[in-house]
Amino acid sequence: MTPAQDVLATVAIATCWGAFALTWLVGALYNATRGPRQRTRSPYGPTVAVGAAILLVVFRVIPDADWQSLVVHALWASLLGLVILLGSTGLTLWARLTLGTMWSSAPMIKQEHELRSDGPYAITRHPIYTGMLGMFLGTSLLAGAGRWVLLFPVSLGLIEVKLHLEERLMTEAFPDDYPSYRRRVPQLVPGSRLLRRHHAADR
Repeated sequence: MTPAQDVLATVAIATCWGAFALTWLVGALYNATRGPRQRTRSPYGPTVAVGAAILLVVFRVIPDADWQSLVVHALWASLLGLVILLGSTGLTLWARLTLGTMWSSAPMIKQEHELRSDGPYAITRHPIYTGMLGMFLGTSLLAGAGRWVLLFPVSLGLIEVKLHLEERLMTEAFPDDYPSYRRRVPQLVPGSRLLRRHHAADR
């Protein structure tokens, strides 16, 4: 990785994840004092801690030299990572601001909870998770891959666990509206329903 690529990666990663952290911190503080109370909550563990523990163990067990075959220093990878990181950060923040006081760190239904299906929630049912996965992927590419390739699969596995709980909770809370919403809008991958229909039509 050239010095210019290294500076680009450092600035982009720090800026995007800094904006993410600041938005979540301010939002959490605001919700704690102004947000509606929870009505129904699904049991859920601390996935951030679990994910960090998995990565730490793997990084400690596998020597640095063993990651070298996965390192990518190509300019195209850095530029692709930058585009993915910036776009995904924008989607994540847009979705978080759209959700407003209905957001929570754990799956729950709040008093007077509304089913959002507009804006970013018309792109995927869980645009925050879509954006976060994109941020992990973009960060990995910008950092030169190597050991950081684990960011995406580990986060995907943990998010899938949380998605299962959230989908069940939303179905129970909105039995009339959520099933049709699920049929219209893909869970995580934008446009996946259209690709599936196009593939079926070609058969």
